[in-house]
Formats: sequence, structure tokens, C-alpha cells
Amino acid sequence: MRYRLPPMNALKVFEAAGRHLSFKAAAGELQITPSAVSHGVQTLEEWLGQPLFARRREGLVLTRTGAIYFPAARQALQGLAEGIEALPGARARGKLTISAAPTFAARILLPHLHKLRQGLPEVSVQIDTAANLVDFAQSDVDLAIRLGTGAWDGLESIHLLTETLVPVCSPALKERLGEKPDLGRAPLIHLSVVSQDWRAWLEDTGQPGFDLSGGFKVDTIQLAVAAAVQGLGVCIGRRPLIDSELSAGTLVECGPAVICQTSYYLVAPPPNFRRAEVQAFKNWILSETAGLG
Repeated sequence: MRYRLPPMNALKVFEAAGRHLSFKAAAGELQITPSAVSHGVQTLEEWLGQPLFARRREGLVLTRTGAIYFPAARQALQGLAEGIEALPGARARGKLTISAAPTFAARILLPHLHKLRQGLPEVSVQIDTAANLVDFAQSDVDLAIRLGTGAWDGLESIHLLTETLVPVCSPALKERLGEKPDLGRAPLIHLSVVSQDWRAWLEDTGQPGFDLSGGFKVDTIQLAVAAAVQGLGVCIGRRPLIDSELSAGTLVECGPAVICQTSYYLVAPPPNFRRAEVQAFKNWILSETAGLG
């Protein structure tokens, strides 16, 4: 059978531009110039005989033809990539983009990442700490580390670690609160971006309810930890994320610990896990987190 195929480089450029809806972003991903992206798209448009993009006030959009052709182009490129990865003896190489929350990335990934680089020198690791939940179909992210119950539609998930929740504060504040502090009278630090915080800790420990309207709120784990280290109040510490502060003595536990109801998972579409570099990263991070939770 004789296949009528478009120029492969132009197809790759179109897929990146269609995913980002930006020639500039596509150029950054492919490490070429925006004019080269424009030229590649134009080459494919001339081959098809129809426009693929249109410029609107809100920015670049796919035309009707582009919207029809984009999933076919993406599927074709993905099939070729998966075919290469399925070959016997496929080696880990290329770029690996991982989406992770900033605190997890800074406290769990980065301190150990040099070991991965030593073992996989041909793999370039990029960490994306954007707050939004990554859409694998619309991004170049290969893997995500998510906090949840492990169930995400269309994605495979592998358990990494489960956090332990424990109230923590500075040693000076602990001394003022006493050996068995009444946390209902303590200044509280609330974390507004997680479901498992003071209310969850109260329910799991069976502690008598106390007023949760006092204290102040922050929107990152890092800020909550920093505020507690400075003696501004008691926060719900999340182990192992705060293990370095506990080891250094800048934070101390001041209440009973409970197991968090959610866990960290390594998440990706099933085909991604067949790639050599993804398999290598999975094996590495499972080894690194084995004793953490």
C-alpha cells in the first residue's frame, strides 16, 4: 500500500503549535525559532491545500480543518514514538518533564535528583511546578506527581508515599504552651489550599472541637512551615515534607500524629509508562520514597 504522507518535520511543528496554540511556545519546546514554526506550519498548509490556524482577537486558534487534523497528527506522532520505545533494548534518553507541587519538588525531588542524573546522564529532567492540574493531552508533561486517592480517569497511578499530619511549632512557642499544650488556645496557622488540615486532624484524633476561625491563613505549605519556624503559630505539619525542620530542631511536634487520607501518586497515561526514561524515573523515585511514608 502506498501512503500519502505529509512532511514529517512540518507535522511535528503543527502538533506542537496546535497543542500550545502559540508559535512562540511551540518554538521554545522544539528549540527552534518562531519563524521556523511559522514556516513549518505554512509548509503543511500548502501540502494540505487548506489553512490550519487563524488569528483572532483572543489569539491563535485552529481552523475547522486544523481542529479535525490535529488529533490525527498527534495520534500519528504518538504511535511512532511508542513504536520506537517498544523496540528491544530501547535506552532512556531525551527530555523528561515532570509536573509536581512546588513543596514536593523542593523537598523530595531536588535533594535526591543528582542520583538520577548520575544514573541517566542522557536524560534531561525538567520540573514543572505550575499550580494548575496538568492536562496530558494538551501539554508536553510526561509524568505528574499528584496528591489524591489514586483514581484519575484515563490515567495510571502508582503509590509513592502517604503523609502524616502532626501539629508543629517552634521550640520557643512549645515552651510557652507547656508540655501538654491546649491547642485550642494556641495561635493557629491555616493552609487554605489543601483538604487535610486542622479540621481533618481534629476529626481523626477525636480532639474536642475548638474555634478554627482564629489565627491566619496562607496558601502554600512552604509559607505555613516558614511561619511556624518563626514562632507565629502552630501549623499542621506534613511528614515527610517537614522532616528536615524536625531533624534540625527548628520545628517540634506539639500534638498527636495521624495518617493523611490522601497520598502522593506518580500519574501518567498508560502509554507513557512504557517509555524507557519514564520506567527509569519510576524505579528511581520508588526507591527514593520507599522509607518515607
